[in-house]
Amino acid sequence: MTYEETLHYLYTSIPVFQNAGPSAYKPGLGTSIALDDHLGNPHKAYKTIHVAGTNGKGSVSHLLAAILRQSGYKVGLYTSPHLVDFRERIRVNGQKIPEEYVIDFVERHRSFFETLDPSFFELTSSMAFDYFRAEKVDYAVIEVGMGGRLDSTNIITPILSIITNISLDHTQFLGDTVEKIAFEKAGIIKKDVPALIGEIDRHSVAQVFADAAVKAGTLVYFAQDEGLLKESYLMDTGEWYLDSAEYGQLFGELGGVVQFRNATTVLGAINLLNTIGVNIPTEAVRE
Repeated sequence: MTYEETLHYLYTSIPVFQNAGPSAYKPGLGTSIALDDHLGNPHKAYKTIHVAGTNGKGSVSHLLAAILRQSGYKVGLYTSPHLVDFRERIRVNGQKIPEEYVIDFVERHRSFFETLDPSFFELTSSMAFDYFRAEKVDYAVIEVGMGGRLDSTNIITPILSIITNISLDHTQFLGDTVEKIAFEKAGIIKKDVPALIGEIDRHSVAQVFADAAVKAGTLVYFAQDEGLLKESYLMDTGEWYLDSAEYGQLFGELGGVVQFRNATTVLGAINLLNTIGVNIPTEAVRE
């Protein structure tokens, strides 16, 4: 098949949530585990960072991947959805997965995954995990598709779990209150894996994460309570000026009034990664 034919097959044979809506949603990890076992558990070949949340998880994932890459590591990045090309979802050191790899992956495993009837996202996640192993990445930043507890990416055991924030989203699947949604996203919190919460505006939501951490047997940290930024404001250029406690003056190229919150989450994540032995130089953060 050509690349275009492969994409046509993926889009027409397997439900895509952004096109098909609720009919494409498949809660549960059974299919993802079966695909992962078939591929030889590729996600175990490298270290991962798991990023969930209602808003900001894409920005946080991209920023973390860029900082790790600037620190000298080979870094995979899995995000969704894409804007123009499917290959935007799966990157290594900023470069999109080659068309040939997409074609070959589908052709090699088509007969197996057709017996499972996977969702588009389940298959794409498996492709990403497999490609990152083939590329021998040091770290992979994995963005959750929806929720967390039953998301197909939740087969990984990361070195750090991040939840950016909570608000009402996908209520037909995740629940009709922020507490119920927080419970679903807290499903990525795992035993002995530190969890970072980026932004909380309700004590009841914070309690959901605290309870989940106790149940999982790990520690939870709240970035907004860490005093990570001494001052921040949006400059006339549209960029952010950030005076950070650990890294001095920083300038954020991403515009928008929400980006200082994402920056706080990223800075909290960097501090935790340094604590668990990931060497991230100050200059890499500034770059």
